[in-house]
Amino acid sequence: MARTKPSTAHLALVRALKEHGLKATPTQIERWQQNSWLPKPSAWFGPDSSTIQPHILRRALHLSITARQGRGMGWTGWHLWAADGTHDSAQRLRAALVVSLNRPLARAGVDKIPTGNSDRAFKARQAAATKMLRNRRLPRRDLDETLRAHAAEAGLELPRSPDALPNVFHPALMAPGARLLLGGAADLGIEELLEAMKQAMPNHTEAIEHIREEHRQAELAGTDLLAQSPWAQGITGMVRTVETADDQALCHAVHTCTLATGALHDLMRRSSADPEILALLTADVMWRQWAVCGGITPEGAPGLAAVALNTVHYLTEPDWAAELGRYMSLMHALDVAYPAHRGTLGGGAEA
Repeated sequence: MARTKPSTAHLALVRALKEHGLKATPTQIERWQQNSWLPKPSAWFGPDSSTIQPHILRRALHLSITARQGRGMGWTGWHLWAADGTHDSAQRLRAALVVSLNRPLARAGVDKIPTGNSDRAFKARQAAATKMLRNRRLPRRDLDETLRAHAAEAGLELPRSPDALPNVFHPALMAPGARLLLGGAADLGIEELLEAMKQAMPNHTEAIEHIREEHRQAELAGTDLLAQSPWAQGITGMVRTVETADDQALCHAVHTCTLATGALHDLMRRSSADPEILALLTADVMWRQWAVCGGITPEGAPGLAAVALNTVHYLTEPDWAAELGRYMSLMHALDVAYPAHRGTLGGGAEA
């Protein structure tokens, strides 16, 4: 079946992008519309005007830079849905987040997490955790040391944290991590988790003992700190958090988390020319609590998973959410202090 000719509006947007040195075909633009990343053409123009409205053009520019033929938009698409804040965009976000959170199960062929407190259910969850780890390649890269080495080449010494986890993908952490995802805190006590951390962090016994004492004191006061974690209910609890969040809260959480990640990526790129940026970013507590364990996202599905986990964290931990907001203020200050181009927080990740 022959395709219909591009509309006048689509051709106008193609020309506008070309004037800014970017290319997009009418087919690509239609695809952006189908995914609700662009509104209907009737919203592109002002009253009695044939000129694309600035906010539409900014979004199209962002899409044309980010989108690649045959590849997904990644969390950038989530950011645009969150920025719109409509019921439709919230539903799209909800569905995408749930798929991302459930992806480890789908990859392992686990159709449903066994439930219940019986020995049979517990063993079934252990078996499912084993399936999740089968043939899984674990990255050996120590991100912190990699960044430290790059900074040293520029003559800059980054601050060290005594309780830093060298590698969140350490083999000793994988099995308990999988069990935590499947059964939550009920299947994994704090002692087992601390023993795994001792194997992953053999030179940090003092920090681990400090964590053990914190949990012991909390237990004496009748509080289970592990049960208060966003991980406490495993994947099931995370999915429930996303599914039950109201539209506005969900969009706000995703918008904040993706905006923060975009700002961090932008500043990291600039840090090669201005190493002081990296020094200031790493000196803040949120470098440990967010940047190296979810803020610096890889391409593809792992990056989506990181943003999904950040979103759950944002929705369930108000104090952490406030700290992320504070860290964004720091990134905004760095964006202004070390200008290379129009920064992410200033408009790079357009709504």
